[in-house]
Amino acid sequence: MNKITKKTLQDLEFATVLQQVSDLCITSLGKQASLDIVPLSDKEELMKVLSYVNEYRASFDNENRIPNHDFDDISEDIKMLHIENSHLEVSSFRKIASISDTSNTLIKFFKKFEEYYGSLYQRASEIPVTKEIIEETARVIDRFGEIKDDASEALFSIRKQINSVRGKIGQSFNSALGRYNSADYLDEIRETVIDNKRVLAVKAMHRKKVKGAIMGSSKTGSIVYIEPEATLQHSRELNNLQYEEKEEITRILKALTNFIRPHIELLVQYVTFLTDIDIIAAKAKYAEELNAILPAISEDKTLFLRDAYHPLLYLTNKRSGQTTYPQTIELHSENRIIVISGPNAGGKSITLKTIGLLQLMLQSGMLVPVHERSAMCLFDKILTDIGDNQSIENHLSTYSYRLKNMNSFLKKCNNKTLFLIDEFGTGSDPELGGALAEAFLEVFYEREAFGVITTHYANLKLLANELPHMTNANMQFNSRTLEPVFKLVLGEAGSSFTFEVAQKNGIPYSLVNKAKKKIERGKVRFDATIAKLQKQRNQMEKTSKQLKDEETKAREENERLETLNQKIKTKLENYQELFDHNQRMIYLGNKINDIAERYFKDKKKRPLISEFLRIVETENSKRKKVTAKEFKEKKQKKAEVIKEVTKEIAVVRKEKKEKKKKEAKQPPKPRPVLKVGDRVRMLEGKAVGSIDSIEKDKAVVNYGIFTTNVNVNQLELVEAKK
Repeated sequence: MNKITKKTLQDLEFATVLQQVSDLCITSLGKQASLDIVPLSDKEELMKVLSYVNEYRASFDNENRIPNHDFDDISEDIKMLHIENSHLEVSSFRKIASISDTSNTLIKFFKKFEEYYGSLYQRASEIPVTKEIIEETARVIDRFGEIKDDASEALFSIRKQINSVRGKIGQSFNSALGRYNSADYLDEIRETVIDNKRVLAVKAMHRKKVKGAIMGSSKTGSIVYIEPEATLQHSRELNNLQYEEKEEITRILKALTNFIRPHIELLVQYVTFLTDIDIIAAKAKYAEELNAILPAISEDKTLFLRDAYHPLLYLTNKRSGQTTYPQTIELHSENRIIVISGPNAGGKSITLKTIGLLQLMLQSGMLVPVHERSAMCLFDKILTDIGDNQSIENHLSTYSYRLKNMNSFLKKCNNKTLFLIDEFGTGSDPELGGALAEAFLEVFYEREAFGVITTHYANLKLLANELPHMTNANMQFNSRTLEPVFKLVLGEAGSSFTFEVAQKNGIPYSLVNKAKKKIERGKVRFDATIAKLQKQRNQMEKTSKQLKDEETKAREENERLETLNQKIKTKLENYQELFDHNQRMIYLGNKINDIAERYFKDKKKRPLISEFLRIVETENSKRKKVTAKEFKEKKQKKAEVIKEVTKEIAVVRKEKKEKKKKEAKQPPKPRPVLKVGDRVRMLEGKAVGSIDSIEKDKAVVNYGIFTTNVNVNQLELVEAKK
């Protein structure tokens, strides 16, 4: 794969993606290096990087989280190591030891979990694990960043002497302090520290009485600071020892620097490795934000983006809580070029940029936000012409610039090229510009290049309809509201809705109609036909969606009824089993009752026992031998059935109780006054009769075949006598 031009990277806003990845890096070198990412030209190297990022992305979802890779930049320290007779400072050694430790930890981790991180292990295994730097640094420098006493025998001896001299200084100073304080030569503060030395605070009037070196005085001159003569000699000795200590530390640091100097190449490897890991981790975090995946990489030229999102638009809308519409598009050997048409602000340009930016991201070793069933291929060149390309510096108009760009396309275009052109052919006379654009498109087609263009030109739509490996597509538009739907539909051209949009924006109908008359009738009819087809497609899609929804509802209802039927069937089986069990218990109870009665009468035990054993043996012969586990399960099942039945009975009783309470709360309905001749029936009865006579709350009701005396309160009116 050849290098992709800066113009393509600029047109597709690739620098913004790199900046977002850079922000996710945790090291200064990683942040800087991520801004310099470019599409990889070596396919093998690209596949490695993609697998690194994919494995790191997977680590976020499992328990084997990859250890921290943070480190401090040691570029300046490595430069210093290249200078002969130079030595590093303690802070530099600590950074170098930390980088060595971090690298070793990661290398060991990837080796331990090679099964999960195979590609990352292969990358880590290129670097040797060595503890020499860490151990030698730890031998000389402690965890607080100080040179250890036992870093060398000489340093140990010097520091031992320093501690001894400091002890003598303290002892002699305390002696002088006590002596002069008792003589009342000292001020209230008694002592202070000047130049890291303890000094006596002597009253100015007594300064000549105190032997020693004057180190200064107070602002008012009332106090003179004197180092006692007794400590002076020890202080000089201490200064000499501290100088020797400094010289010995320099010698130790030089020795440590010389020890590390042969490992410069290893340190460079460590820095490169950790920087790579930082960029890989940042790409993985970016993929997590985008819900991005590694699609299948096809060997043949197949680009199938299903539910693809524009990364920058997706993140912007995600942060503001807005919806981002995905697009589905497919390019392959039988459908190499797609011509997208339709009104402005419908999403044509963003679809174009989505395809190009996702291709750039993939070829730069990044995961892309597409459906898992998507497939992508690799292109040697990605050529773009997107946006207003006026060049003020070169005094070129939009059209001149575009022609220059098309000339460049003609030189580079082949069967391993992906070209993306927005508003193809615009910038000149529509008739002439459209004809030239058609000629360019035919050349791209003949060279078997892959590409997507957006246009309003009818001749390009017709060309896409005529050539076998070129397809029309349109961005759906709601013909009623004239609002974009942001959905790409392959297979048919789109109407520009020029006159419809004009009317919606308040342009008088008479003016629109006048404009229609000024152009060829065939063009108006052509555009109207396309608009009608789009409208029909929209209607068909709505109908299809409605049918699918109804089918889903019917399937769900069917599943619900099947589940309910199964539950009812299970309940019936359980009830039947319970009923059979109870019937058997009643039968056995009756038999035992009969035996008990006979025994009560004749008091004969032998027949009693014999009959009882016979019943037991008969019952046991019907039983199947079961294990303790099966018996326990059967018992548990039976208990569950009883519990369920009891629960349902309790629910029914509760409902009846509540119903009675409601009926009791409701005021009684006024009873009608019954008269002779009224047609009535008994409460909760069905037979209807007529009243023959009423006397003292008793009514004689005639049912035709017979008559009966009934209390009036037990009758309800069916029909009053007319």
